[in-house]
Amino acid sequence: MTDATPRGMGCVHHAFVDPLLRQGKAPTRMEVAAALAVDVARVDTALAALEATHGAVLDPHSGEPWVLHPFSLTPTGTWVAQDERGWWAPCLWCASGIVGLIGGSAAVHTRLGGEAEPITIHVTEGNVIEDDLQVHFALPPRNAWNNVHRFCSTVLPFRSAADVDRWSARHALPRGEAIPIRQAWELGRRWYARHADPDWQKWTGAQAAAIFEAVGLTAPFWRFEPTNDPF
Repeated sequence: MTDATPRGMGCVHHAFVDPLLRQGKAPTRMEVAAALAVDVARVDTALAALEATHGAVLDPHSGEPWVLHPFSLTPTGTWVAQDERGWWAPCLWCASGIVGLIGGSAAVHTRLGGEAEPITIHVTEGNVIEDDLQVHFALPPRNAWNNVHRFCSTVLPFRSAADVDRWSARHALPRGEAIPIRQAWELGRRWYARHADPDWQKWTGAQAAAIFEAVGLTAPFWRFEPTNDPF
């Protein structure tokens, strides 16, 4: 099924994400249409519905996916590597989701504060080795879709909360909340746990709120409206 229903959107989402996860490369809309034995217009209908419900970000000209969280189909400053495969992530939160989906051990290559110093975060069977790092969310996650590119660009690793303070002052960017990387990793693992499932659907506001509460993120900065609408 490929239409604007939740089932249809999940089918098309899976047709993109499954080969991307296995091969490190997403199929085109035409390839997905061929794999599903449908006209590309039906794939486009499902993709448009996914974008309308924040399940995808599409190229406004070609209609091809730009972002299928936790994956970016265009280059970013965060690269997840496992053996010969690799994936771009929109941010460190997304990178933790990719690592959770692929399983096993992986390395995340990024930069402290998005600046000059490179850092590699090693993950062995789900355990973050560089566990003294902080992950800073400059903006409340509930507002991510106000401008998802800006939101993702400011979810970054730091060595300390003091480094976050200096970074925020230096760039005149919001000083949000910094959390231990292990907590951020557990958030990503839970948040993206079902994103490769054939019947995947967007979390509702209530489900999103429950995930944040489950990992101990209960301050006002992290709260979601507990609605039944897709987040």
